[in-house]
Amino acid sequence: MRNPIHRRIHQWTRSIALGVFVIAAVAGWAVWQEIQSVPAEFDFPQLVAELSEPNGWFDTDNLISNEKSYLHVVPRLEQAGVSGGVYIGVGPDTSFSYMARIRPSVAFLVDIRRDNLLLHLLFKALFQMSRNRIEYLALLTGTPPPGDFENNDLANGQLANGQLGKWNDADIDEIVRYLDDQFAASAPPIDDRIRKTIAGFGVPVSAKEMQTILRFHSEFMARRLSLRFHSTGRLPRTYYPTYRELLLETDREGRRLSFLAREDDFQFLRSLHQRDAVIPVVGDLGGTHALVAIARWMRQHDQRLSAFYVSNVEDYLFRDRVFGQYMENLTRLPRSDRSVMIRSVFGRWGLVDTAPGYYSTSTTQNLDEMLANYSDGKYRTYTDLLR
Repeated sequence: MRNPIHRRIHQWTRSIALGVFVIAAVAGWAVWQEIQSVPAEFDFPQLVAELSEPNGWFDTDNLISNEKSYLHVVPRLEQAGVSGGVYIGVGPDTSFSYMARIRPSVAFLVDIRRDNLLLHLLFKALFQMSRNRIEYLALLTGTPPPGDFENNDLANGQLANGQLGKWNDADIDEIVRYLDDQFAASAPPIDDRIRKTIAGFGVPVSAKEMQTILRFHSEFMARRLSLRFHSTGRLPRTYYPTYRELLLETDREGRRLSFLAREDDFQFLRSLHQRDAVIPVVGDLGGTHALVAIARWMRQHDQRLSAFYVSNVEDYLFRDRVFGQYMENLTRLPRSDRSVMIRSVFGRWGLVDTAPGYYSTSTTQNLDEMLANYSDGKYRTYTDLLR
């Protein structure tokens, strides 16, 4: 028989265990409710149209990122418990790697140029046409995928699953080596498949815009993994990473975490695209419509922001004197105390801890902190923001 002290300890232990179970159950129920409040399917073309603003301008196609440091923030995101909810981002496919880590319920990819929307329609089509990472990269770069096949098999999407499935467990290094070894080979054209797939999305795309999409694809096929970011009228900078380097990049703990580094990350993103839950939006972050409309949608569906990847757009918002409107837009976004901003800073500012060998530095900031600092008058210049 237990003595009174042992019985009391046993009762306390059971009470604590029960309390932990109840807390976990309540938390799990809250997460389940949040997930359930998100539509299983989205009216993709309607959302794209309703959330978007008129086309703006920027001096580059921006097919890939020039931010080699983009994965350096991943440990901070993990430590801060940033997950689920709504993800908002800018630019090309950098957001896919953040989304693979955060696992949001829905993502809005906002850019001032309609051309960025067209680029994301291309990415969406390739996700739909691909069964795994190596097929995605093969389709993107015009490289023959592994396995024996007739020239019309790739164009018709008839490559046998077995020839691809063995690559599901491959390291990204092995996939990159395969693609590099195929530099002299070309896959059959898939323009017709791309046209048909994009037409099925329901977003109106003119004949001229379709040619733009195919031109973007031709850039990837021409340069493959050696493609670099470039601006109109300027040669690529030597410190801009190639697509190969971006795929092989690591976080500050040495982990390769691009969205194509692991098959389960790719499949998660593929499932988001299949649900039409990755929504490209034409919008100015310092404008009066796109972010306001996204915030309204989030409130209607009881969703909160997990992360907002803004790259270095805030520099341009200060230059254009619309930073105040941007901050007003941020205040409208439903958020939690874990909602974060992800930004990139380039070496010329000298105000952040740039890793050796990197020209860019990627940082995070809690959104509540950012809004409080702005309310206190601390952000009069871009330099103030970086400090």
